[in-house]
Amino acid sequence: MSRLNALFTRAVGGTAILLLVLVQGCTTPPAAPKIPTLAEIPEIYPGVLAGYLPPEQLPDSLSILPPPPLPGSPAYDYDIARNHQVTTEVDPARWALAAADANLHFPAAASAFDCALGARVGPDTTPNLYLMMRRTLADAGLATYMAKNAYQRQRPFMVNGGPICTPKERETLSKDGSYPSGHTAYGWAWALILSEVAPERGNVILARGLQFGESRVVCNVHWPSDVVAGRIMGAAAVAQMHDNPVFRAQLDAAKVEWQALDKATAAKSLECSGMDPVVSVP
Repeated sequence: MSRLNALFTRAVGGTAILLLVLVQGCTTPPAAPKIPTLAEIPEIYPGVLAGYLPPEQLPDSLSILPPPPLPGSPAYDYDIARNHQVTTEVDPARWALAAADANLHFPAAASAFDCALGARVGPDTTPNLYLMMRRTLADAGLATYMAKNAYQRQRPFMVNGGPICTPKERETLSKDGSYPSGHTAYGWAWALILSEVAPERGNVILARGLQFGESRVVCNVHWPSDVVAGRIMGAAAVAQMHDNPVFRAQLDAAKVEWQALDKATAAKSLECSGMDPVVSVP
């Protein structure tokens, strides 16, 4: 009798498990979150759209990064030597590219990776990619400010008195800490996102992302260690964004958008002669 009870119990248990699997299989997956349109996203600063991350979810650069190099340390001496090398040997074309990379005003800023992608990023051609670049500007940039505000490191031009790519911003930059580099954080975040959307162009996109950060050294507004730290914060911001459902939904939409794009036609409108990334890593 006990043997029959055991068999009955096992049979009932198996049926319950089967029913549970069937019920779970019929459960409707949660609906994808609505992706806000450009008109629905508020500005947090003139021309700067709100990002995907609320303030409490931004990576904390002060906790993540070590302090900037101290005077007299080998890392500090390298910063000085590398800054001198880059700013005294730069050619006019590289200076012009660095000045263009400094422009964070949209729609112009969206063109920074056009040649690496082989297509123009814009509200008409790639609306999801364009909106992602605009929104992640805030996320990656704000992620740098805990350390920026805490250390208030002087920028190279404040130390060496040399020219910068954007002379009209000299006073503003003088009041904004050098470590880590916000521009580099944006550029590296964009490179990571774009290489995920267009993996077949990943190598050249990432090379362009490195070059974008190096432009800050060329412009004499950041030390090499600022640039390295900026890349860390850009990567940290992108990692955090992947936990955001709206970001993931827009990333998926951008991938579909990219696959549907007529690449041959898109490439014809670009002027990329001599624009292949020549990377000089700090």
